[in-house]
Amino acid sequence: MNPKRAAAIPGERIAKVMARAGVGSRREAETWIVEGRVAVNGKVIASPALNVTASDRITLDGVPLPQRERTRLFLYHKPAGLVTTHADPAGRPTLFAALPPGLPRLVSVGRLDLNTEGLLLLTNDGGLARVLELPATGWLRRYRVRAHGRVEQADLDGLRRGISIDGVRYGPIEARLDREQGSNVWLTFAMREGKNREVKNVLGHLGLKVNRLIRVSYGPFQLAGLAEGAIEEVKTRVLREQLGERIIAQSGADFSAPIILREASPASRLARPIARNRPRGEGGRSEAERLGEPELARREKRGRRRFAGKGRSGGERSPSGKRR
Repeated sequence: MNPKRAAAIPGERIAKVMARAGVGSRREAETWIVEGRVAVNGKVIASPALNVTASDRITLDGVPLPQRERTRLFLYHKPAGLVTTHADPAGRPTLFAALPPGLPRLVSVGRLDLNTEGLLLLTNDGGLARVLELPATGWLRRYRVRAHGRVEQADLDGLRRGISIDGVRYGPIEARLDREQGSNVWLTFAMREGKNREVKNVLGHLGLKVNRLIRVSYGPFQLAGLAEGAIEEVKTRVLREQLGERIIAQSGADFSAPIILREASPASRLARPIARNRPRGEGGRSEAERLGEPELARREKRGRRRFAGKGRSGGERSPSGKRR
């Protein structure tokens, strides 16, 4: 189709609209359309090559799409051993299954390999994820790397011009030798493309074997002190400032839509690691869930004070030390 003519067609591709509504990824939406599960204005469609507008009524399996939610972004400290996918055919644990309940349906901005740790951006807006992944966006990804072997800074400096390995072209890389530790070296790597297994392939070409890889920043967002396995939301005001008008326009991010509340801890508690196997209280709920974290802490503190004021036999003592 002629690009000018395509631009003149109103609305957006239906798969993109469905992804923004949070029901699934664009690829999943396209699959559902081919399977005949999607209808527009009461008519089942067979092809995702369709633009829709806000006035069109879209249903999936007869259920209308949920209201579009405000664009949100979360910082997640991915542990090693989790796959960056919603479902893994091999049955390996996924990071999305490890997230606390009550979050919107999230997609990752790019991926981290199974054994790669560190900062991963998660968003409920597929359009934003796609734009932030593009090399043209220019956001720098920075990693801390531990690798077995030895390398000279001069060899790392050569990566600034980019390098081709086995027919794959990797763009400019900033690499610094930080220190040697036994038979390993610690490096800082920074790049703007982030191709599949790029760090491992490039260092392997230099004779190094990566044995630990930690992403410490993605664009303006830092891992900092975020605990392993924890997730923290970026405030809307900060997110708008960091994205800038160009990225907001390219991605179609929407900061005027509402935030849909779900069964969840408040956003301020999202950064805490999930507590597991807590003692259960009334109604099958944990004491923290039943009383709230602040009240539970106060009660525990009062209990410690009462215990400290008792004698060995349990009787209370007077200020003079005699048992009452």
